[in-house]
Amino acid sequence: MTTTVPRRRLGPLETSALGLGCMGISFAYGPASEESGTEAIRHAIDIGITFIDTAEIYGPLRNEEVVGAAIRDRRERVQLATKWGFAFNERNERTGVDGSPANARRALEGSLKRLGVDHIDLWYQHRVDPKVPIEETVGAMAEAVTAGKVRHIGLSEASAATIRRAHKTHPIAAVQSEYSLWTRDVERDVLPTLAELGIGFVPYSPLGRGFLTGTVDVSSLGDDDFRKTNPRFAGESGERNAQLLDIVKQVADRHGATPAQVALAWVLSRGEHIVPIFGTTKSSRVDENVGALDVALTPEDMQQLDAIAARTAGDRYAPEMMHLLNL
Repeated sequence: MTTTVPRRRLGPLETSALGLGCMGISFAYGPASEESGTEAIRHAIDIGITFIDTAEIYGPLRNEEVVGAAIRDRRERVQLATKWGFAFNERNERTGVDGSPANARRALEGSLKRLGVDHIDLWYQHRVDPKVPIEETVGAMAEAVTAGKVRHIGLSEASAATIRRAHKTHPIAAVQSEYSLWTRDVERDVLPTLAELGIGFVPYSPLGRGFLTGTVDVSSLGDDDFRKTNPRFAGESGERNAQLLDIVKQVADRHGATPAQVALAWVLSRGEHIVPIFGTTKSSRVDENVGALDVALTPEDMQQLDAIAARTAGDRYAPEMMHLLNL
């Protein structure tokens, strides 16, 4: 089965208009689902979703191994993205952010080995390290480009000011940050900066970590699912946010679509330089999400959907993570 998925550009890098984020296969959303996740990756590539996203921290380390094995016989069709930027102890537990050149070199060699590839198409700094000048970090990443081990570099959750400094050191192809119907912080400064500089944008969690699909039962989440204590899912905020799903469902009903398709269609509508990555471990959800490409939202739809962000309750991360955003 082959589906024609439109192409978009992240700076100089051409990818499918939608990408697959692989974190949930190994990390953060409950028990690992490596077998079905591998099937989802391979199915996504076969129907035209060729932009595949992973990271060193997912697992940690294990997700890159799973992704590498899944794409091995499809590598030439894949635009492969991974991320680095954390320090680990001898038990592979995260100990903090580390944007030093030495850690960049360590991380790159590890990622290449786990992925089983000779180059990475898009290599992001996962979180900006406030202790290391961005010029030093990007300079080390640029060395990997010169060496042929990386094709393009990116940043994640960086501020407009940091993006400008980084881009002066070496061209930045893309910036990855959270963006969805209920998370729109980047519209203020980041998105205008990216448009000015010709940098692509990769929204992660475009489905609100599954909340905007209307299929997540918060009460059934396990202790190993970080959404159980996420400020937007838990307690009174979760109850208030559940009411916002009615808006998404109303729009979906008008189009004969699912809430997930509407949420993705909204993100896709924000610009041709935007390539959202959704996460799933199921091939059926891959097919459903590709259907977002056929949903044409009307001005009335947009007016309804645009009202969601202002009514959303709760921060997007727990307090211990918020200090690593927009640096």
